[in-house]
Amino acid sequence: MKKEEKQIHLSPPFLTGKEMEFLKNAVDSNWITPLGPHVDLFERELSNYIGVKDGAAMSSGTAALHIALALCGVNKGDRVFVSTLSFIASVNPVVYLGGIPEFIDSEPDSWCMSPVALERALHESKINNSLPKAVIVVHVYGQSAKLDEIKVLCDRFQVPLIEDAAESLGGTYHGEKTGGIGDFGVFSFNGNKVITTSGGGMLMSNNKELIEKARFLASQARDKAIHHEHSELGYNYRLSNLLAAVGRAQLLSLDERIKSKRIIFERYQKALSGYPGVSFMPELEGSTSSRWLTALTIDPEIQPITSFELIKKLEKEKIESRPLWKPLHLQPLYKYSKFYPHYSNQSVSEDLFNQGLCLPSGSGLSREDQDRVIKCIKSHLKKDRC
Repeated sequence: MKKEEKQIHLSPPFLTGKEMEFLKNAVDSNWITPLGPHVDLFERELSNYIGVKDGAAMSSGTAALHIALALCGVNKGDRVFVSTLSFIASVNPVVYLGGIPEFIDSEPDSWCMSPVALERALHESKINNSLPKAVIVVHVYGQSAKLDEIKVLCDRFQVPLIEDAAESLGGTYHGEKTGGIGDFGVFSFNGNKVITTSGGGMLMSNNKELIEKARFLASQARDKAIHHEHSELGYNYRLSNLLAAVGRAQLLSLDERIKSKRIIFERYQKALSGYPGVSFMPELEGSTSSRWLTALTIDPEIQPITSFELIKKLEKEKIESRPLWKPLHLQPLYKYSKFYPHYSNQSVSEDLFNQGLCLPSGSGLSREDQDRVIKCIKSHLKKDRC
């Protein structure tokens, strides 16, 4: 009787065993509510790792982005430019504040925000006297965007730059950690990320005063008074001490996880790059991707199968894979939003979505399971052009 194959997940949490030790410390000290010593230490340790002056731990990466936008002064009717190739959490906080999102296409070298499209959007906005209140650049699948060009543009037009580094924790750009280069960096510790607190996030900046303001806003904006006094609208967004304890334990193995993910990517690349029409996500010169997920494209004009068909084939073999992010300007919720393409007559992000997929990339993916994924993919590809 044939042995039933186990399910291979896309990016499951990976626990080291240290988590229980840190959790026990939190429980034994009776610090199980939001805030506490583990929150303070998690903020300090991650800030030191990223190389920024301060960070505020939040209940999610979405919450951190929401607070960052509030600190940028986003209000009703204000425009914000956002990378279109991303999960919807990268844009929804703009709308929470009544802002108007406009989307910037990807570019081929990084799959991240196109400086060419961004410059066009900023010039147009300047002429119309309607510059955005912020630019949100997403480091997609762990790969840094072209931050030199993007930062120059943001500085020239005096627009704050927010790095959505939810997928790129531990990645670098010209020797600096992503999330520590713009005015703000946003991280996520969701269950599928490089490290997890089960749910959580962090807002980081070199401006300590703004991070202190972030803590204030994320704690219901309670004024200093013996009673409950509130002069500003606040939120219940702070991370719990228990979850911060898990995060501290996970942070100890962060570099090892990135190393594992990069090895997983290299194995996929070595095994499948010889097939015509198969291309892997590039890595910018001078950058180091965290390779959160291994992403690739399949050209259906060269191979006999589309990326979406391959995803279905893998699913039948109990292997989880996913399409690349559907561009946000194609989402029904944002279909009327303005979009700036990289090329005048072609959208890079749409092409990537139509041909791309992500493969199982968890830090704990065994070589045996990866070989199974590779074998299944190879069975649906042809070595020669069709």
